[in-house]
Amino acid sequence: MAPASLSLPLPCAPAASLQVVAGPASSSLSFVGVRGLALAAAPASGGRRDSRWRAGVSSFSFLPPFLTGKGEKDAKKAERLKEELLAAIAPLERGAEATPEDKEGVEQIVRQLEAVNQVKEPLKSELLNGKWELLYTTSTSILQPQRPKFLRPFGKIYQAINADTLRAQNMETWPYFNQVTANLVPLSSKRVAVKFDYFKIFSLIPIKAPGSGKGELEITYLDEELRISRGDKGNLFVLKMVDPTYRVPLSAE
Repeated sequence: MAPASLSLPLPCAPAASLQVVAGPASSSLSFVGVRGLALAAAPASGGRRDSRWRAGVSSFSFLPPFLTGKGEKDAKKAERLKEELLAAIAPLERGAEATPEDKEGVEQIVRQLEAVNQVKEPLKSELLNGKWELLYTTSTSILQPQRPKFLRPFGKIYQAINADTLRAQNMETWPYFNQVTANLVPLSSKRVAVKFDYFKIFSLIPIKAPGSGKGELEITYLDEELRISRGDKGNLFVLKMVDPTYRVPLSAE
């Protein structure tokens, strides 16, 4: 099984951007964007906010953003940048086919999105809770770019987070179906330490995670459709929300 990397990103046979090795199966469950978490599908239209914004006008620089119109401008800019980001990562196979130029282009868009992030304390936001699908990452432990294409994990990879219970889970689908769950320890309003507790091989066999199974994840952008996280190993994770009702198990099941 491939090492997991937890950037509080979390999927890959065993973990998130942090490096953990479990079992023999080859897996890409290594996220840290809680273990850090391809498709580059545009966000569902049903979850998108109305893109029509009223222009805010004010000559008083000391007024708060919601009175000056800055918040509306940032939200409109975020929608445009999200479209650019999804278009940029669409052909990159979660990042496995990204060239250095591709990675730099994605990084530039991400930094602009992070600059207009309106959820300043993501760990206190309901938008964080649920199951997210990994669209793009720079984590080689997840992507396994050195392998022949047919040996890489090619099913969807998910990462779930529940801030109220401080639990996270990475889930790999076809062909390995590995999982890893973790406890989260808040370090700030947007950064957590991640401590993996159980791996599941082929979604069946629970294995207690080694003491080295840990990492950190910072959530740098969050809205109802998209989450961007950065792991303690420097990896970037871009995920889209697929199920806001999903709950991470409190223990190995």
